[in-house]
Amino acid sequence: MSLKLTILGFHSATPRLNALPTSQVLEVKNQLFLIDCGEGTQMQLRKHHISFGKINHVFISHLHGDHFFGLIGLISSFGLLSRTKSLHIHGPKGIKEVIELQIRISQSHLSFPLIFNELENTESELIWEDKDIEVRTIPLNHRIYTNGFLFIEKPGLLNLDMESILKEPEMERCDYYNLKKGKNFIKKDKSEIPNHQLTLPPKKTARYAFCSDTSYYPQIIPLLKDVDLLYHEATFTKEHEALAYLTKHTFAEQAGKIAKKAKVKQLILGHFSSRYANYYEHLKEAKQVFENTILAEEGLTIEIN
Repeated sequence: MSLKLTILGFHSATPRLNALPTSQVLEVKNQLFLIDCGEGTQMQLRKHHISFGKINHVFISHLHGDHFFGLIGLISSFGLLSRTKSLHIHGPKGIKEVIELQIRISQSHLSFPLIFNELENTESELIWEDKDIEVRTIPLNHRIYTNGFLFIEKPGLLNLDMESILKEPEMERCDYYNLKKGKNFIKKDKSEIPNHQLTLPPKKTARYAFCSDTSYYPQIIPLLKDVDLLYHEATFTKEHEALAYLTKHTFAEQAGKIAKKAKVKQLILGHFSSRYANYYEHLKEAKQVFENTILAEEGLTIEIN
C-alpha cells in the first residue's frame, strides 16, 4: 500500500485566482482524508477529479477561516448529492457549534449524520484509526488552539518466503493466507513450522505529517522523526522574521530546520503570504538547510511508496 497526497490549496489567508487557501486530500487505499477545508475546496475537488463520495473524514487544524470556511459549502453539497454515509469531522472544540449554527440558520436538511470529534488536548493523541491507518495530532504553537496531523500507515500482511514454502510438500495454496496473517503451519502429524521460517517482513509502512499554522516549534520534532513526507508552513522568508514572530508563523529557513532535525525524507513548503509575487526565496532559504525541499502548488500529487 502507499499514501497519495494531492494539494488543492496552499495559500495563506487571502486567496488568489491561482492559489487558494489550505486544503489537501490524502488517499489511503480506497478512502480519502480531507485535511483542512479553505474556501473553494469543493471546486478544487471537482477540478482535480477527486471523488466526493470517498471522503468520510475531514481534519481541521484550527478555526481560522482560511482553514475551514469551505467546510459548510462542502457539507451542503454532500446533502444535495443525497449522501447517506456519515461524515466524521475532527477539529478544535467549537467546530460543532459553528457548523450546526450554519445548518440551523440556513434551514438546511442533511441526509447523512455528522459525527464531530472535538479536540482540546494539548498533548499528541490518537484521534482515528482503522485497519489501514492511524491518525495522531501534532500540537502546534499558533495564535489559537491548533493541531497538525500525523498519518501512520499500519503494517500490512506478511510476505511469503516462497523458497522455503516450496520445500514443504504438505503446503497448499489455501494455507498462504494464514501464513500472511502470522499463523504457524500445522503439519498432518500435528507438528508446527514457525511462521517466521515461512514468511518475510511486510512492506515498510509510510507516514505523512501536516503542520500548518505554527511558529517555529522544535517540540514537535520527536513526533516527526523519520516521516516520509512533511508539509510545513513557510508563511514568510527570513526578511520578515519579526512579522513571523509577531503573527506566530514560520519562515522558510525554520521549516528547513525542523525537517533536518527530524530527519524527514522530503519537505513541502506552503501557506505563503500574499506579500510575495513568487516563492523562489522561500525555496532557496529552506534548501540551504534541508536540500530535499519542494514548493506546494495546486494539483501537486506525491505518492509515498
